[in-house]
Amino acid sequence: MSETILLAAILIPVLIVAIVFHEVAHGWTALALGDPTAKEQQRLSLNPVRHVDPVGTLLVPGFLLAVGGPVFGWAKPVPVMKQRLDNPRFGMMAVAAAGPGTNLVLALLGAIVLGLAAPQLTLEVAGEPTVVAQAFFYFILVNVFLAFFNLLPIPPFDGSHILEGLLPPSLARHYERLRPVGMLLFLGLVALTWFAPGLGVIENTIGPPVDWIMTQFLNLANAIAA
Repeated sequence: MSETILLAAILIPVLIVAIVFHEVAHGWTALALGDPTAKEQQRLSLNPVRHVDPVGTLLVPGFLLAVGGPVFGWAKPVPVMKQRLDNPRFGMMAVAAAGPGTNLVLALLGAIVLGLAAPQLTLEVAGEPTVVAQAFFYFILVNVFLAFFNLLPIPPFDGSHILEGLLPPSLARHYERLRPVGMLLFLGLVALTWFAPGLGVIENTIGPPVDWIMTQFLNLANAIAA
């Protein structure tokens, strides 16, 4: 099995788990705050079939991995109707934060399981991490990266809903006008990352917090294994 195929065999299931839990967290939080739309559309299930976007969850990440590009993906967004929330302003912030928050919890659980399992695992073979160790590492990394990537204040990312809720109402209305062009902004970010890697757009924005959190989680795993 080639290195690329092995990496895909690890990353794609990890990405699916991270994205599905992320989306379901949005739906459950919306339900708790008064909006049953996701429940009505049967999107509160952990069944990946209900959430996986064949293009965004499988084809795009697989293609990017094959050509050595930055690996990312997306699922079918869980439907949330702002006007059905008990407190629309606060509710949208909480619903948006639930996705990244869930990914960080998953990463924490991954670090704990890695630490507990380490005594029963051979983490390295001839100086190279084993497949199991790599799988745990990427599970933690993908969830941390997905959390902070979604916190970017670019529509339609979760960070845009959080920022909109924090802004004064007058500024929030102006900011909301960016939503129709949000996908263009996202594609622009992808283009900068792809065609101008020297700018370090991702590395200089979410890179530092991702590195810091990864260090804490891996230190936790090492401490538990010790």
